[in-house]
Amino acid sequence: MSATARTGGQILVDQIALHGSKQIYCVPGESYLAALDAMHDAQIGVTVCRQEGGAAMMAEAYGKLTGQPGICFVTRGPGATNASAGLHIARQDSTPMILFVGQIGREMREREAFQELDYRAVFGTIAKWVTEIDDPARIPELVSRAFHVATSGRPGPVVIALPEDMLTEAAVTVDAPAYRPIETHPGPAQMVELQKLLAAAKRPVAILGGGRWDQQAVSRFTRFAERFQLPVHTSFRRQMLFDTLHDCYAGDLGIGPNPKLLKRIKESDLVLVIGGRLSEMPSQSYSLFEIPAPSQRLVHVHPDSSELGRVYSPFMAINASPGAFAAALESLQPPADLPWAEDTRTAHADYLAWSDPASITHPGALQMGQVMAELANVVPDDAIMANGAGNYAGWVHRFWKFRHYGTQLAPTSGSMGYGLPAAVGAKRAFPERMVVSLAGDGCFMMHGQEFATAVQYDLPIIVLIVDNGMYGTIRMHQERDYPGRVSATMLKNPDFAAYARAFGGFGARVERTEEFAPALKEAMASGKPAIIHLLIDPETITPTTTLSAIRDKAMQEKA
Repeated sequence: MSATARTGGQILVDQIALHGSKQIYCVPGESYLAALDAMHDAQIGVTVCRQEGGAAMMAEAYGKLTGQPGICFVTRGPGATNASAGLHIARQDSTPMILFVGQIGREMREREAFQELDYRAVFGTIAKWVTEIDDPARIPELVSRAFHVATSGRPGPVVIALPEDMLTEAAVTVDAPAYRPIETHPGPAQMVELQKLLAAAKRPVAILGGGRWDQQAVSRFTRFAERFQLPVHTSFRRQMLFDTLHDCYAGDLGIGPNPKLLKRIKESDLVLVIGGRLSEMPSQSYSLFEIPAPSQRLVHVHPDSSELGRVYSPFMAINASPGAFAAALESLQPPADLPWAEDTRTAHADYLAWSDPASITHPGALQMGQVMAELANVVPDDAIMANGAGNYAGWVHRFWKFRHYGTQLAPTSGSMGYGLPAAVGAKRAFPERMVVSLAGDGCFMMHGQEFATAVQYDLPIIVLIVDNGMYGTIRMHQERDYPGRVSATMLKNPDFAAYARAFGGFGARVERTEEFAPALKEAMASGKPAIIHLLIDPETITPTTTLSAIRDKAMQEKA
């Protein structure tokens, strides 16, 4: 217990520090001035952002990379609603995050005061838990609960509203002990049954996804896969959970996956799903497995019991975190005969062929396959790769080789605008790591102002903007469903290289393949936040098709 009284703001920031947080991402607001004042003397990095959505995405990126709750502070009303995009990412991506929102004074509630919102109602269906703190003496209790809720079971976001007058009120209270995530472990009998299932299998596969992973869990699962020569797939935007160049890696279940991969999974007889939910994207719009009972024997491992049997009825449900389950796998030994070993080698060879950028050509003078190959030549494999949403992301997910845990930032929620703030948040937290962000022209402009944050903190991130002058994903669907009827998808873009220079960063414009390598070299040598503006042919809508081909096919089908 502190012997002296502290303001609510001081108590709050003290709790955040003792729970181990190293970074706070915020847009300042008068509604939480007392907390801002307490941050002045705290040993926590504070990143001031340009828009609350960007701040929330930075916090989400921190949580995704570290497994610790990303901390975000925003002001009431429009500040809070701006932050909702990052909150939704944290929800769908199972990322621990705590959003602190300034609130009107307690005496003004229920009058629709200036920027007043009922945060339990506004965020109740997005966050795992929403509360409002009325008594500064209860801050340690409620913040401790927030850290536990955000990190336990299926991780996710928590929202805490902070009445302005509560933060200035003084109290004498006891600090909480540092939180510890609550682990759920598989039972010994379940591991014995799993050993028998593997021994009886002819075509087993594993699919890794979700949250609650760390480097140790990834390493342990890798050793298990090696012993069993098990083909391993990763879920949508979760490639960092398994070394993609490992002999057991068989590819990711993303958008537009290798047809050979889908066939192999459908023909399997035992499926181990570890950490993930098999939601819409990895399940290929819920078509990959039968609902509710897959024809394969499904072993579903998840840290939240409410996810087990929610969509798919598993042959065996194991309520365990990926870390605890991976530790239990250390005791399993492979049978003498591994009838699937040759299939595993074939699956990896199929992945390597599918992910070879040299195998792809498309219209235009700038070839994105060669851009990805040059990145692989220059960027270290422990670099953090960030992207938002859009067809351009297919180049990253298909061709970039993720080798290590903690190197991928991509929203499974499909939220545009994520790549740049995620890169800024990552570089702020890990200044020694190289950080590269890929964005589409539409995607970048949704949070492009956070490039100013990168300049303010001297964060030499590299941003590649893939510009085709349109909202490409929507245009693709438009041509598929309403061929030739282009509506509301065209964009007129600025000179993004000049944009970068205007903020004080490095900017380069690339229109031809041979211009990319020198531009990348200059960007890296500049030591500044950098934007490389890549102008690609609008016909290049995905790595495997063109707008014209999609339109022609749709017109033939409608004829």
